[in-house]
Amino acid sequence: MNGSSPEDFEAAMRLALAQAVRAGRRGEVPVGAVVVDRDGSVLSGAGNDRETSGDPTAHAEVLALRAAAEAAGRWRLAGCTLVVTLEPCTMCAGAAVLARVDRVVYGAADEKAGAAGSVWDVIRDRRLNHRPEVVMGVLAGECAAVLRDFFADRRP
Repeated sequence: MNGSSPEDFEAAMRLALAQAVRAGRRGEVPVGAVVVDRDGSVLSGAGNDRETSGDPTAHAEVLALRAAAEAAGRWRLAGCTLVVTLEPCTMCAGAAVLARVDRVVYGAADEKAGAAGSVWDVIRDRRLNHRPEVVMGVLAGECAAVLRDFFADRRP
């Protein structure tokens, strides 16, 4: 996956959306993530799992990065792209930087906790030794709709 236009990542984002929908069905906030290698092959995919596991770090991105590292047999995920339905929070943005992914692609912006440009920009902070490329807004409407529908069903 060497492209950098949003259209280059739509297929991977659809896989992340499927992970988000599955998470939502389990009662988790419906965020999904996949990690793909430079050829576009999927190394891993995950949805949020905090409620089910009781683990505050069980965000989709962290789980997908862990599984990708296991699949690749290394913690450095150079050449890989993290694709996630919602802009990463500070923890997940930091995990992406530490995993050395080449690129972070996200769908919906998170105006309350986003750390890839909305509230903070952890991923591209010049003080860090690794700064992945950021591609935003891939299937943003669909990604936002999954979240909006989930919360509409739970709020009066």
